Amino acid sequence: MGDRAGEATTLNNIGLVYSALGEKQKALEFCNQALPLWRAVGDRAGEATTLNSIGVVYDDLGEKQKTLEFYNQALPLWRAVGDKASVATTLNNIGLVYDDLGEKQKALEFYNQALPLWRAVGDRAGEATTLNNIGLVYDDLGERPSSIPE
Repeated sequence: MGDRAGEATTLNNIGLVYSALGEKQKALEFCNQALPLWRAVGDRAGEATTLNSIGVVYDDLGEKQKTLEFYNQALPLWRAVGDKASVATTLNNIGLVYDDLGEKQKALEFYNQALPLWRAVGDRAGEATTLNNIGLVYDDLGERPSSIPE
């Protein structure tokens, strides 16, 4: 049987390397090989990591709906394993996709869900990134949030 989790990790990592090299289809091929292995061993965090990797590749390809599909599959898995930082990252990433799609209010919904999670885990950099993203949306909308003084 071998080490399926180790194999899945390796396949995902090879996918990440191909993605970094710009070989997106090859990246998808390797990441998609990792998914059934994660599922076979019941490793939700590993599965979520690979789903996120696939989402990133689709985002790089400009396939925003596919990106959302994979991020939205990863999100409940991160929640199930209690990884608040990864939930926050995924919520922020979903917000970025909606922002790219011009769905600014939807982007704000996801950013605002991420914010308290960053604070809960004490990740000031994550919090700052999400606050910046919120500010950029308000700037795009030509609005000033009520919490920001004139």
